[in-house]
Amino acid sequence: MATAAAHQTARAEADGTADEAARTAAYEAVFDAAVAADERIEPRDWMPDAYRSTLVRQIAQHAHSEIIGMQPEANWITRAPSLRRKAILMAKVQDEAGHGLYLYSAAETLGTSRDELLDKLHHGRQKYSSIFNYPTLTWADVGAIGWLVDGAAITNQVPLCRCSYGPYARAMVRICKEESFHQRQGYELLLALSRGTPEQHEMAQDAVNRWWWPSLMMFGPPDDESAHSAQSMAWKIKRHSNDELRQRFVDICVPQAESLGLRLPDPELRWNEERGHHDFGAIDWTEFWEVLKGNGPCNEQRMAQRRQAHEEGAWVREAAAAYAGKQATGASGAGRASGAYGASGADGASETDEQADQPTGKARA
Repeated sequence: MATAAAHQTARAEADGTADEAARTAAYEAVFDAAVAADERIEPRDWMPDAYRSTLVRQIAQHAHSEIIGMQPEANWITRAPSLRRKAILMAKVQDEAGHGLYLYSAAETLGTSRDELLDKLHHGRQKYSSIFNYPTLTWADVGAIGWLVDGAAITNQVPLCRCSYGPYARAMVRICKEESFHQRQGYELLLALSRGTPEQHEMAQDAVNRWWWPSLMMFGPPDDESAHSAQSMAWKIKRHSNDELRQRFVDICVPQAESLGLRLPDPELRWNEERGHHDFGAIDWTEFWEVLKGNGPCNEQRMAQRRQAHEEGAWVREAAAAYAGKQATGASGAGRASGAYGASGADGASETDEQADQPTGKARA
């Protein structure tokens, strides 16, 4: 069953099965065959409840991370050293907001509302990436986040463009293109600092020292401690394990750091000819779990700002809902008027059209 046509045929056969248990088994067989054949699962397709809940958890965490991730860098927009740097940083922060919206929309296709996801975030029932609970102490941190944090994100997210769930995979295509820009922006910023004054070089090195290990933690716990990784890979939500992606990231960063003239803060980092990869030191997983529990340097600050921004934006959401309601009422009224007066002459239709336009005109004013 390696084609979409065969997939549809099997679905039709499952629909014709009377026994519920047999029908569920048939649906599951169709689902498994589609995943095995690298076909996309779409919102209207049958999927196991566990698959759906795994996607909601992962996509929600990803969306929350994009929205919370706006905070550390937005802190530097008003203090950027030049107009060019400010414009670049503003564009990047706006991109992150857009990524969050793409991902919330993808999660909504699974039957969960955006309000529900945000409520869970605000009450600590859903997580975001631990990396965003670290402070941005200097301007060089903006570069380190772009090079390391966004570089890690790209390493992790490019395989998601082949995720088995269609809406998530399609959202990731655009997100990864924009994240690639962010990574290059960070690299270029660090390069300028590294080649600047001794003080600027030291600032860049300090930022890399502080962001290197948290960036390695972004890929999640080791494979033998990851509760979801194996099943997500079986479903082809993920394509590579946490440790595989982490190793790939280290191998990419080593030559880039040499080009930047900066050191990666790991005395155990060295090339292993036998493995064909770089060996690197042990990660402090105690720190990782503590940050996830809410004990990181900026956990409380990040969540307080997120809740405040959500509350202060309530009027925008209410205004948008009111406008949408007026538009819907106007369209409904116009439709009824067309049916009632369409054959009576132009005068009746003209009066009704004018009335239907009134809510739109008021909203624009």
